[in-house]
Amino acid sequence: MPIRRGLLAIAAALTVLIGAAAWAQPLNPPQQPWFPKAPPLPKPTGQVIRVTTVEELFLAADEVQPGGTILVADGHYMMPRYFELHTDNVTLRSESGRRERVVLDGARSRHGELVGITGCSGVTVADLSIQNVKWNGFKINSDRFATRVTVYNCIIHNVWQRGIKGPAVRADDRARFRPSDCRVQYCLFYNDRPKTFSDDPADTPGNFGGNYVGGMDIMYPRRWTISDNVFIGIQGRTRAARGAVFLWHDAEDCVVERNIIIDCDSGICLGNSHRKPETEIHCTRCVVRNNFVTRCPEQGILADYTRDCRIVHNTIHDPNPRLKRLIRLVHDNEGLVVAGNLLSGPPMRIETTSRIEIRGNVTADLAQAFVGARLGNLHLKHRVPGVVDAAQPSADVTRDIDRHERDARPDVGAHEFDTGIQPE
Repeated sequence: MPIRRGLLAIAAALTVLIGAAAWAQPLNPPQQPWFPKAPPLPKPTGQVIRVTTVEELFLAADEVQPGGTILVADGHYMMPRYFELHTDNVTLRSESGRRERVVLDGARSRHGELVGITGCSGVTVADLSIQNVKWNGFKINSDRFATRVTVYNCIIHNVWQRGIKGPAVRADDRARFRPSDCRVQYCLFYNDRPKTFSDDPADTPGNFGGNYVGGMDIMYPRRWTISDNVFIGIQGRTRAARGAVFLWHDAEDCVVERNIIIDCDSGICLGNSHRKPETEIHCTRCVVRNNFVTRCPEQGILADYTRDCRIVHNTIHDPNPRLKRLIRLVHDNEGLVVAGNLLSGPPMRIETTSRIEIRGNVTADLAQAFVGARLGNLHLKHRVPGVVDAAQPSADVTRDIDRHERDARPDVGAHEFDTGIQPE
């Protein structure tokens, strides 16, 4: 062991020298004062392993015991390969709590995926950044029995297939296992530019045309919470990328709320038009509420092969979208409720013959009514007749995008105006 530690120390010194130029410029992510802010995590309990180098990080993943915490010192970590957590109830987090100051960088990795969680339950990854990943940034390996995973207050930057991926569960395993009770909260997903062919050799002109990229792509989830995240600039080569949030293949009882989506090709997608023969319904009893969605040309919010889902009190802004799909309802959506949504642009596209309930939605040109439509700040800046105090109360939307209480006469959209105007 002393010899091994000595070799690690030498390798660490080389890593510092090689990575010094990269770390000289800390990550400078897009930020606005009105973006959701993550409450700090409590101090770790139980075993704590502190790491300052890539080599120590990999060693810690093998040595940490169930319930332990890996604390990562501020630094820019050039990852040589895929990194995996495989122990129950482990937490990986930055020691400082400053997510932009711990960067796991996949630019030199020999693998296309960066951080995986496999064969375990209760893992938390928090307060750090990943970037420059060819395929999947965080891979929740639900096909290998990963469940109850939390990704909290992380930055996902320049990931060229999926920022967070939950792959398909094998048919023989689905009766006893689904990836359940996962949480993605207070994360920032952003890409600096649209995807190009050079970012991902698997995404070819004859395959997906450079558009195989999205924020989250989750199959077979059950009781997931996706909340208080920000997605910016998740774009394909021809602006036909997948969803910032994309749930499909028999998703059940998931909640997507209080997210901010700006200049992504697709916003929130409950299902899509592709189904495997064994998948009758993509999403059941899922709720999309209190989200801001700005300029998503493919679609703002999509329901496609759903059952008993709810799309309620969202604000979607795009005055002149290419496909005119601020909200799109297509194929089988039996029991769907679409209520209290505020559409600044074209009316919703209804392409389903299912029995659905549509009520209390408002469509208008509202660009001048928002605090900062260009920046994606869709808080109302003044009282808008027909919007403020114009919705019906809903038992599952008692608060707004800022967690403020809605009153007995709630407002249409994600923001309850009387609780205060947010700064631009």
